[in-house]
Amino acid sequence: MSNVFSFTGTIGRDAEVRYTPAGLAVLNVNVANNIGFGDKQQTLWIRVALFGKRAEGSLQNYLKKGQQVFVSGELSMNEYKANDGSMKTALELNANIIDLVGKRNEGGTPVGSPAPGRASAPQSQAPSHDNFDEPYDDDIPF
Repeated sequence: MSNVFSFTGTIGRDAEVRYTPAGLAVLNVNVANNIGFGDKQQTLWIRVALFGKRAEGSLQNYLKKGQQVFVSGELSMNEYKANDGSMKTALELNANIIDLVGKRNEGGTPVGSPAPGRASAPQSQAPSHDNFDEPYDDDIPF
């Protein structure tokens, strides 16, 4: 792979699985990525494709509109002719990784399990330092 592009974003439409004439499965999903902030914020729409056996599994059932995802793969920019005859450009990503993160934005329930085939690391609680009356521990070894 000559370039790797990784980002998090929100799915704009439920994923679809189609098959090429040769029988290869292709999972397609559009993902929105917000860049900038305030008045300068823009939304980039990126077409994401996942090929082969990974596209045939149950991942399609989890990639629903509003779901937040982490995506990584090879990015390309393609030009095409729109219906009105003008030339348009589209960002397309040949995905190696699609992971579920966070929860669905449209009021869905949080995703409690990791993406199929992925393991999640246990979450640890940070120690609480709410008692400011204790003396400051100045015994630092460096």
